Amino acid sequence: MYRLFFDLIFKRMDPEKAHHLAFAWIRAAARVPVLRTLVAAVLAPRRKELRTEALGLRMHGPFGLAAGFDKNAAAIDGMSMLGFDHVEIGTVTAQPQPGNPKKRLFRLVADRALINRMGFNNDGSAAVAERLAARKAVFRATVGVNIGKTKVVPEEEAVADYVTSTERLAAHADYLVVNVSSPNTPGLRNLQATEALRPLLTAVREAADRTVTSRRVPLLVKIAPDLADEDVDAVADLAVELGLDGIIATNTTIAREGLGLRTPKRTVEAIGAGGLSGAPLKARSLEVLSRLYARVGDRITLVGVGGIETADDAWERILAGATLVQGYSAFIYEGPFWCRKLHKGLAEKLAASPYKTLAEAVGAETRKKAAA
Repeated sequence: MYRLFFDLIFKRMDPEKAHHLAFAWIRAAARVPVLRTLVAAVLAPRRKELRTEALGLRMHGPFGLAAGFDKNAAAIDGMSMLGFDHVEIGTVTAQPQPGNPKKRLFRLVADRALINRMGFNNDGSAAVAERLAARKAVFRATVGVNIGKTKVVPEEEAVADYVTSTERLAAHADYLVVNVSSPNTPGLRNLQATEALRPLLTAVREAADRTVTSRRVPLLVKIAPDLADEDVDAVADLAVELGLDGIIATNTTIAREGLGLRTPKRTVEAIGAGGLSGAPLKARSLEVLSRLYARVGDRITLVGVGGIETADDAWERILAGATLVQGYSAFIYEGPFWCRKLHKGLAEKLAASPYKTLAEAVGAETRKKAAA
């Protein structure tokens, strides 16, 4: 049914307008008590066997919504109603910004992919912090807060910019993510170099600890799939050295070649710059995740994201080393029953496996390859 609706309605709409329309529907449904309870009962049945502990937090399952969909923390309950086990909001910057000029979001339908150059459009960390503080949760949801650099802030002032957002948002975050991997903010990816990343993560950690004294806010970093293997290793080593809680692998890619794209090359070239997400990212994201797990093992939590569409994809990431998995692009193509279908399939995968729990399965395939 949703596929037909997508083909007849959403596919014919500008992608950003379609996003805002769907977002409005989700928010509206979550405001109506009887309706949201009914929707959650249908789309988000909880499965005991999928219960997950990660980052010191207990979650209904391992599957969450990646950053980018709910930039301003406006639909956390709505996304929980649809079945996401955690919701990562953002990316949020210290200053409000409109993002890049439109048109800035494009579908590659044949590839089940998206290209975006949104440019961290958001209300700013002060407004988002106020919204989170005023939120009265309807559903129990784990909320991650993803922070990035304000575009107009020069690279040499990036640390202070991230610290400002941390001081405003850390108290409202179940976990905090430092995003240094979006391709749509000039100079941002330079912060992935360890000589720049070390002082940034150290400052954010100190700011979070200074701001929130009643608990330790878990801190993660999100990296790009375009890093060279030796740079992936360097980030992994730095994360262990600094006592980071996790790494999210991966963000969108700036690559266009070697992805097996079905969309005509001239069409892709006409779209221009931006980060590509969705199914074509699957292989490289899995490769980066496996490499990270081989390097860090169980010392930090890994979150697998990039091209996850099915329960098979999620299970593959778990076996590769991910404790948590996230999705976004496939939601556009799969629709509201996506979480329900993925959870059902993942429970079946676990039941058919030699593992009693998801925790036992984490990294099993990577460990097996290392031992061979």
